[in-house]
Amino acid sequence: MTDTTAVIADLTAEAAEVDALVAGLPEAGWDTPTAAPGWAVKHQIAHLAFIFRIAGLSAAQPEAFVQMTKAVASIGFEQAVEGALQEFIHDPAEVLLSRWRAERDAGIKALAAVPGDQLVPWLVNPLPPYVLACAGMMELFAHGQDVADALGVRRERTDRIKHLAGFAVRVRDFGYEARNLTPPAEEFRFELTAPSGALWTFGPADATQRVSGSAEDFCLLVTRRRHRYDLDIRAKGTLADQWLDIAQAYRGPAGQGRRPGQFNA
Repeated sequence: MTDTTAVIADLTAEAAEVDALVAGLPEAGWDTPTAAPGWAVKHQIAHLAFIFRIAGLSAAQPEAFVQMTKAVASIGFEQAVEGALQEFIHDPAEVLLSRWRAERDAGIKALAAVPGDQLVPWLVNPLPPYVLACAGMMELFAHGQDVADALGVRRERTDRIKHLAGFAVRVRDFGYEARNLTPPAEEFRFELTAPSGALWTFGPADATQRVSGSAEDFCLLVTRRRHRYDLDIRAKGTLADQWLDIAQAYRGPAGQGRRPGQFNA
């Protein structure tokens, strides 16, 4: 896809919703623990600020981004993320909020300026700006969910999550790769019901391995913000069922995920 207009608009709207979760939060509220071990609300927002910073660097200054990734390679991305958090989390809430907004706006503006048919460098392979924007939607969904859970807020999802659903289908094999497993050659069929009630389909219609259910729950599954047993997601076929246990829409370690029933109380 070369037209990024819709995904940029949806990325902007999704970022604004995450912003609204913390915009009026008192100083002490930023220290509220989230479900991610060792991370409070401020860590979640700091992480997003860092991600949008490097996305903006990739789009606006690709050569500088490549040099940055070479430096990161020597210590590992996870360590680089932790180092970046230290740059943000000691700020007063008002300052961190301003920095998040500045990094977010600059990152989205830079990404929107890239021609849709041009690749931008990223952590492993160059990506079209549409795909990088979808990855940004994934980050906002995941870390925004952590903030919402910590603050006791029930988020109302929109069909903007289609970008994330499609991205998760595109990167189906990340869960296998994170566990040093060989991905199956067989394609899956995905049939997901959107928040609007529309049916979204991905993959061959005649595939024997099938995943179906709520699109919102699918996004919670692939961001590992809910356990599969708590979600309206069904699998048909052994491979599809096994995939539900390892699904993730991001590279690298899976993390501990969430326990069954963790958010049902």
